[in-house]
Amino acid sequence: MRFLPVNFNVLLVELADLEQTLALLHALQAQPLPGIVELVPAARTLLVNFRPSAVTRAALQRHIAALDLGLRVARDTTLVEVPVRYDGEDLDDVARLLGLTRREVVQRHTGSLYNVAFCGFAPGFAYLAGGDPVFKVPRRSSPRTKVPEGSVALGGAFSGIYPKASPGGWQIIGTTELPMWDLARPVPALLQPGFQVRFVEQGARVFAGPVPTSAPPAEQPPAVSDNALLLRRPGLQALLQDQGRSGQVAQGVSASGAMDQGALRAANRLVGNDSREACIELVAYGGFEVESEGDLVVAVTGADVPATLHAPDGRRWPVSSHQALALGPGDRLHLGAPRHGVRAYLAVRGGFDVAPVLGSRSTDTLAFIGPAPLAAGDRLPVRATRGGCAVGAPAEPPPLPCVDETVVLDVVMGPRTDWFTPEGVARLFAQEWRVTPQSNRVGLRLEGAQPLLRAVAGELPSEGTALGALQVPPSGHPVLFMADHPLTGGYPVIATVATHHLDRAGQIPVHARVRFNPVSAFDPVEAGA
Repeated sequence: MRFLPVNFNVLLVELADLEQTLALLHALQAQPLPGIVELVPAARTLLVNFRPSAVTRAALQRHIAALDLGLRVARDTTLVEVPVRYDGEDLDDVARLLGLTRREVVQRHTGSLYNVAFCGFAPGFAYLAGGDPVFKVPRRSSPRTKVPEGSVALGGAFSGIYPKASPGGWQIIGTTELPMWDLARPVPALLQPGFQVRFVEQGARVFAGPVPTSAPPAEQPPAVSDNALLLRRPGLQALLQDQGRSGQVAQGVSASGAMDQGALRAANRLVGNDSREACIELVAYGGFEVESEGDLVVAVTGADVPATLHAPDGRRWPVSSHQALALGPGDRLHLGAPRHGVRAYLAVRGGFDVAPVLGSRSTDTLAFIGPAPLAAGDRLPVRATRGGCAVGAPAEPPPLPCVDETVVLDVVMGPRTDWFTPEGVARLFAQEWRVTPQSNRVGLRLEGAQPLLRAVAGELPSEGTALGALQVPPSGHPVLFMADHPLTGGYPVIATVATHHLDRAGQIPVHARVRFNPVSAFDPVEAGA
């Protein structure tokens, strides 16, 4: 067992194999330690997200090292049979790699029982372990930009089923029409950790998995007023975002949430909301405009955007951000292009009456979970305020990056710094990295003069990834994982942006330059050392 640093609040535990990883997961679930927030199991690692105010990293390591991984754990006996049409475009290549015929591949794939080891990569994507030991298939050298929904594929020693169309590098051997992810189900992911799976050639009798007997109790709807915000212009992008959805790792769902959590909290405080309320996260290039239907109190924080209030009688005047603003019926608030930063947050007193999805009103742009991106003409009802809501005092915003400056981000080294040569590690800090136009809420794609050089050439088994991770694909140019990053990844992470600079990273505009500053050394710890 080895402990690898990820961030000040995240630790990666590396184990010998999948069996040990699942044993540690079950042991921590059976003997929980106060302060552990979330556990992300993977092929041979367990990502542990914790609260440093409740438990130190050293105490967490001691607790984990002392756990008995030999305890027997009761397994879920649920069996799901998956009908498969073995028509995948990589089936011939897989047969050739394994020295088998197409028919033998199908027979071996259907002749074994699989266990859902963990979920990740995408909501409802289950990593299926077990099966015939012959199936150890490398990923494609060139990943596809789009793998069709329902593709049954092989990657390493795992089998998997793509729940939605997405990029991917696994070898496709067949397809299924059985939906892996359906938000209409009480538990959207069909396959849960611990379930057993059997693949059945299309045409045989199939058990389609557990069928829910009753829907979960409906939440009591909050009081709704007649007031609303009408979206006139969405700018480049406008989304609803809150603090994110936690506790959904078992379904392969990451947190998502606002890119600048501090700005989200500040906007809610200014209008007297609970900090967990959803705001409009907006990128105002091209203009953003809302109209008030009724008497509302709003506030705009985050990026430095010019704001203009347009009254129904034609008058207009500039207004300040980072303070509460009263709007009357027909008033329109227009926001221009950011001067500093890139994302602004608009809160309304009472909050938006939008139904949560899996406990959050955040829009996850990678997983397509949550409210749809906002469009011109959308009407957002506002909940009625209850007594006792005080409007917050104006606040001085923190300094934000702009496109003409070099942004410095502190980083914690690890968890896979040792996968890179000393020269590669030095290059991470020695040069500036430009944020490319391909960047988004999933990640900031960075381009440097020289790529980062690898010391380890092999494939990295999929493992949990943290917000702020600097994952390095074969190109050697890192991708900085942001709010909508995948739960697991297969490329090594050389370092992670420190927790205190995550909000700053969320405000970096395209074409800005970035430098990384190491604030800790790479210090893996062997259990018992």
